[in-house]
Amino acid sequence: MKIQPNHCKLQGALSILVGKWKPTILLFLMSEGTMRYGELKKALVGITPKMLTNQLRELEEEGLISREVYPQIPPKVEYSITEYGMTLKPILEAMHEWGTKHITRRIETVKH
Repeated sequence: MKIQPNHCKLQGALSILVGKWKPTILLFLMSEGTMRYGELKKALVGITPKMLTNQLRELEEEGLISREVYPQIPPKVEYSITEYGMTLKPILEAMHEWGTKHITRRIETVKH
C-alpha cells in the first residue's frame, strides 16, 4: 500500500498514543492483565497520581482500556486492556524492539 502524505492518518493514531506513559500503561496491561490503580502507580516509577489518572482516563475514552469500579470501602478500581486495545500489541512491540535497537546503536556510536 502506498501512503499518500496528504491523506495520512498517522497524526490521528499518534494523538491517541502521545504521552510519555500511555504506551507503557498499555504494555503493562497487555502483559500483566488486569491491574489496580495502586499496582499501576507502583509499576510506573516516576508518574504522578494526577498524570496516571489523566492518562488512564484518556485511554478509557478511546476504548483502549476498561475501568471497573467495585462498590466497596475503600473503593476498588481495576483496569484492563480491551479487545480493541489489544490491536495495538504488534505496533507497541515493534516500537519497543526499534527502541531497544536505537538505544544499542546510540551506545555503540558513543563508544566509537
